[in-house]
Amino acid sequence: MSRKTAQDFDQELLILFDAYVHGIVDRRGFLEKAQKFAVGGLTAAGLLAALSPNFAAAQQVPKDDKRLLTSMVELPSAAGYGTVKGYLVRPAGVTGKLPVVLVVHENRGLNPHIEDVARRVALEGYLVLAPDALAPLGGYPGDEDKARNLFATLDQKKTAEDFVAAAQWLQAHPDSTGKLGTVGFCYGGGVAHALSVRLPGLSAAVPFYGNHPAAEDAVKVKAPLLIHFAGVDERINAAWPAYEAALKAAGARYTAHQYAGTQHGFNNDTTPRFDATAAKLAWERTLAFFSQTLKS
Repeated sequence: MSRKTAQDFDQELLILFDAYVHGIVDRRGFLEKAQKFAVGGLTAAGLLAALSPNFAAAQQVPKDDKRLLTSMVELPSAAGYGTVKGYLVRPAGVTGKLPVVLVVHENRGLNPHIEDVARRVALEGYLVLAPDALAPLGGYPGDEDKARNLFATLDQKKTAEDFVAAAQWLQAHPDSTGKLGTVGFCYGGGVAHALSVRLPGLSAAVPFYGNHPAAEDAVKVKAPLLIHFAGVDERINAAWPAYEAALKAAGARYTAHQYAGTQHGFNNDTTPRFDATAAKLAWERTLAFFSQTLKS
């Protein structure tokens, strides 16, 4: 049976699922509102299952891939939760220093998909760290609903400091060239934006459909930005014109791409919102951008 895509679902249902994923409606609220789309033997619960991630089906780089060296690390975060835990990945058999990339997850912590993304980036010749914001609460729990509920209880000021600490630790790693990039998705896209205004030593930031900083913070952006937007994502896209105007006024270097007809989360290949064509193009652009900014 072929994997379902966004075209297999009503747009109103996809928007409802996005609201569920981001805590705007709870599980019960989703199931109640999704009931009207449950036709032809489907149930609301079945629709939710069909829209939810399938990590195994989407994995591109196995956990035990011999081309990579992986480990879980702990590092200090004095202004955050005290300690940050993360997944550190590097190419095997490569000597010398590497440019580094911080990979930032969505609002469910360090799930198998983001670990896989970290491995994908590392295979391109980078030392990669993917922190887990849920580490202070026991780490990613293996269940997306539980993860989302835990995530909502985090002190976001402390969590923001944890990501700053993780980025600084990675940049200063003995195997780092000092060239630091970051890529994040959804919540992580917002973190990538936030790091671009917090870290003057950042060399590149790639937010995928993430919340924008306050317009007045655009003057702090020193790193070039590559910003990816979904086509159907009013929750994120509505804030872009004001932030783009602020970036222009600040003389910031940025490139923005919107992928027509795509849903929020289009790069995440574990769910039907994945758009293979747009994701391929966005990822090619991301890797080319990192090569240009971090390897040159």
